[in-house]
Amino acid sequence: MADPSLQVLTAMITPAVLISGAGTLLMSTSSRLGRVTDRVRQLTARFKVLVTEEGRQEGLAREEKRLIVKQLPRLARRSRIIVRAMTALYLAVAMLVLTSILIGGSALLGQDAGLLPVMIAIAGSGSLAYGALLLSFETRLSASTTREEMKFLVSLGEHYAGLYDEQLLRELGEKLNE
Repeated sequence: MADPSLQVLTAMITPAVLISGAGTLLMSTSSRLGRVTDRVRQLTARFKVLVTEEGRQEGLAREEKRLIVKQLPRLARRSRIIVRAMTALYLAVAMLVLTSILIGGSALLGQDAGLLPVMIAIAGSGSLAYGALLLSFETRLSASTTREEMKFLVSLGEHYAGLYDEQLLRELGEKLNE
């Protein structure tokens, strides 16, 4: 027969595995929020350049301004999703820690905690799953924004390529294909 103290410790440690997973997600999610913030700052700085007299003379400046204006609501949406995911993940950590405390406290006091720790653990696991699901939505939104930006860069490249000698471009293309 196993030592009851070890059984309690084992039961208390089980939520720690999920807490560790939530912590890893929280770290990466915090980094994602930082990247969104940095991207908004970059776009703001670029937009400020594009609205100057000199910036308006750049090739495809109008299209780039439209792209920036179109991206801002998506970045705001990404930011909201990330904040919701972080809230869900922090809530999951709190519930899973509370589960461990209830298990340990009930054993220490010699009281049966009943289904309460199980219910809180299930709620914490559900919150963890919800946070992960939100992050998958945010990833898809990020990827669609990146694809849109790549399309613009291709058109920008085509614009500038058209400004150069077509013969030179063919020669360069042949060299790249060698």
